[in-house]
Amino acid sequence: MAKQQLECKSKSEFVPLGKMYVSELGQREIRDYRVDTLVSEFDLDRIGRPVLNFRDSRYFILDGQHRIAALKRWNGPGWETVQIECQVFRGLTESQEAEMFLRLNDVLTVSVFDKFAKAVVAGRESESTIQRTVEQQGLTISKHKTPGSIGAVGTLVKVYKRSNKETLGRALRIIRDAYGDAGFEGSVVDGIGHLCQRYNGALDEQMAKERLGAARGGVKGLLNRATEIHLRTGNARPLCIAAAAVDIINFGKGGKKLPSWWKGGEV
Repeated sequence: MAKQQLECKSKSEFVPLGKMYVSELGQREIRDYRVDTLVSEFDLDRIGRPVLNFRDSRYFILDGQHRIAALKRWNGPGWETVQIECQVFRGLTESQEAEMFLRLNDVLTVSVFDKFAKAVVAGRESESTIQRTVEQQGLTISKHKTPGSIGAVGTLVKVYKRSNKETLGRALRIIRDAYGDAGFEGSVVDGIGHLCQRYNGALDEQMAKERLGAARGGVKGLLNRATEIHLRTGNARPLCIAAAAVDIINFGKGGKKLPSWWKGGEV
């Protein structure tokens, strides 16, 4: 029986550097040190073939952004007309470009944030739901520290996958109203996520915001108390943050007390 011929969806083409573009929705930020290294150790045989997609009369870069930047710098003036052999797809949409980026970089070192951003562009369900949940709280996801932004995407994914979007949203609201931007570090989001998951309907959200926000030291006070619990029990830091939050919420008169964290079955 004759073997079937398998045809790759991409083709090899020589493309001028001046016709290559970065998609607005989707590449990593250029890291100058990587470009510097590629230029200083330039070897055309090691550059390999960048991966492009041709749409809207342009070639968009799917993989090889730093290599292409190095080629431009190494060639100097007139680089726009220099042609390099590339692997070229044709007609992929922006979301398909993002999906292809994720596939191409499964085995490469790509930051968690970059992969998350690409997954949102690709329309992947979990990441898109997390993005919407964050935005519904009046917050944004960004690697830059701006008011109302969260950069700990790995933790957002962890909390969401461990529970659900409602738990994630509740945790973010509590942190937002109790601590503001200072509270959006990964361990705090993880710890308050544990708190919201464990107590669910038993947790008075408004009381939690008020008591955590009024406690001495703010988020630093919470973290200091969690460190004491960690040294005493040896439990993971996010669990100790959850336990510390329970102690703070239960402190004072009035309101329904939460059961002790360590009697809830999760140690």
